[in-house]
Amino acid sequence: MIEKFDNITQEVLYSLEKTQRDFWNISRQTAEFLYNTVRNEGFISGIEVGTSNGYSGIWLGKAFKANGGKMRTIEFYEKRYSIAQSNYEKCDVADVIKICPGEAIKVLEYLPEDLKFDFAFVDANKRESVDYFRLIHPHLKVGGIYTCDNVLSHKEKVKTYIDAINAHPDYIHTILDLPAGLSFARKIR
Repeated sequence: MIEKFDNITQEVLYSLEKTQRDFWNISRQTAEFLYNTVRNEGFISGIEVGTSNGYSGIWLGKAFKANGGKMRTIEFYEKRYSIAQSNYEKCDVADVIKICPGEAIKVLEYLPEDLKFDFAFVDANKRESVDYFRLIHPHLKVGGIYTCDNVLSHKEKVKTYIDAINAHPDYIHTILDLPAGLSFARKIR
């Protein structure tokens, strides 16, 4: 169940939904699903690959903040993470979201070894999805959730990722029929 957000947050989310195609944002249905997953699981640490204008980050940030947690988000394009930072401030989640600027693979390669996450959401360069998975895997806690958007809309581009997560013995994986398709996996060991 979605808690009612304040009026400013609702206005920002609605305005960002009007630019969904320009910024490749996830659908509201997917955003609500991710929000509910984080809230209901009680997750307190997350990572997002692909900040864009902050739409998904607002949803995730609200969930992590309600749980007393924090998240990191990675974005290559300075213009986008500047827009996202402004949106986070307007929606009162800037205090729980750390934007990590740069190429996602390089940022992920240099994460501190002891840094652990309950939740990961990937919505960036589809051809690099398998690399993101490989780099996030050691940081995801057992019981954590790994998600990746656009696995139906960009099926060929994410094939190596889908093959890798399906074959990985540490994950139970399914593809959810949300707009664009959402890969959803729980780390079991």
